[in-house]
Amino acid sequence: MIHESKETKLLVKLCVAAMMAALVFAGNYIRVKIPVSLGGTTAFTLANILCALSGLLLGPWWGALAAGMGSAIYDMLDPEYIVEAPITFVTKGMYGLVAGLVLYYVFRNAREKYGPQLTATICAAVCYMVVYSVKVFFYNGMLIQGLPGADQCWLLVLSKLPATVFNGVVAMVGAPILGVAIRKALRGAHMGRLMA
Repeated sequence: MIHESKETKLLVKLCVAAMMAALVFAGNYIRVKIPVSLGGTTAFTLANILCALSGLLLGPWWGALAAGMGSAIYDMLDPEYIVEAPITFVTKGMYGLVAGLVLYYVFRNAREKYGPQLTATICAAVCYMVVYSVKVFFYNGMLIQGLPGADQCWLLVLSKLPATVFNGVVAMVGAPILGVAIRKALRGAHMGRLMA
C-alpha cells in the first residue's frame, strides 16, 4: 500500500467536498416551486438528499461545508433567495453536520450499513425541519413579511410544512440508499480513502 502524506489526503478530501458541493448546487435546480397562501413560495426539492449524503460520505465537518456551500451558492444565484444565502449556508450545512456526527461518532464501526445511515439521515432531517420552521417563523414571518402576530407566523410555518416534511422523507429514503451504494463501490475500487 502506498503511503500518502497528510497534504495528499487533505487535497483528496477537499476535491471530494468540492464535488459534493457542486452536486448539492445542481440538486437545488431539481425543484418544484409552489406559492403559499400567506405570500412567498415553498418548494419540493431533491437537494436535501445530497446534503445528507455529504455528511454520510465526508463526515461532519467536510459534509457540512459541502452541503452549506452548494446550497448557499444556489441561493446567491437566484434573486428570490439571495438574501437568505448566509442562513441557508448554516441550515443546510447543519444537515450534513448532523448526518456526519451521528454516523461517524454514534455508529463508528457500522458506517457502511443501511440502518446507521438511515438513523443519521433521520436525525439530520428532523433537526433541519425544526431549524427551518424556526427560520420561517422568525425570519420569513416576522422580519421579511412583517406578520403582526404569532398566529399568522405559525400559519406560514404550517403552509410550508407539507413540502418540508416531503423533502425530509425523500432525503431519509434516498440518502442512505445512495450512501451504502457509493461506499460499497468506492471500497470495491480501493478508493475508500475518499471517505472520512
